[in-house]
Amino acid sequence: MPAPTAADARRPRVIAVSNQKGGEGKTTTAVNLAASLAAAEQRVLLIDLDPQGNASSSVGFPRGSVDQGTYEVLMGSATIADVSQPCELATLRVVPATPHLAGAEVELVPIAERESALARALRPIVEGSEFDFVLLDCPPSLGLLTVNAFVASDSVLIPMQARYFSLEGLGALKGTIDSVRAALNAELSIEGIVFCMFDPRTNLAQQVVAEVREHFADLVYDTVIPINIRLSESPSFGKPALLYDIESKGAQAYLALAREVLARIEGGAAA
Repeated sequence: MPAPTAADARRPRVIAVSNQKGGEGKTTTAVNLAASLAAAEQRVLLIDLDPQGNASSSVGFPRGSVDQGTYEVLMGSATIADVSQPCELATLRVVPATPHLAGAEVELVPIAERESALARALRPIVEGSEFDFVLLDCPPSLGLLTVNAFVASDSVLIPMQARYFSLEGLGALKGTIDSVRAALNAELSIEGIVFCMFDPRTNLAQQVVAEVREHFADLVYDTVIPINIRLSESPSFGKPALLYDIESKGAQAYLALAREVLARIEGGAAA
């Protein structure tokens, strides 16, 4: 059965990829899931909301290489259509982060309905049929940029490591999602939880996975992303893993995750 498209759903699915802790695999997941969905013939827009700009450089747009990007979109001086850039994969486009994005948290404060700036900018994309997925790479914090992502999104995809402190971070993130759902976006849900940099040989990893599955049940993806050197190397070449080494375990894991994401969406639509 073919994967769902924007024509079927009449709007793209907007997914925030978020974890308040750094080093959990957030940007790696945003970039490689976007690329893997594009490889599955889905039309994907990747928006870099992290001032560090790592998602941008991971798809060929290093810091300082573009004049306009996410900051200008949030501040209303440019549209997404103005600043989105083509990538090596034909069905993947990116809105890169520029150095100015670091000041957006402060500059958005006096703006009316500041939490909805991204949602307003995304409205033409959501109402159009150009994309099947919009993935938002959020900063490793729960500040105003992340709140904007949650307000604009249908769901949140949570990458995490199988570590004790990652469990604490998951609880804080769940609280933020609940708060945004109560006050700003009643439709926001958790898309799923994916374990990254996973080492199945440790007892702690197995215990953390079991505890997360106990509390979140079917929200935890069956696919896990292993520790893989190719995933670490590919950003320095400005490529997602599948364009750097498609046979690597990391690239194959993200291709499997994309298939699982599509299958779950298709199953939910059928239900």
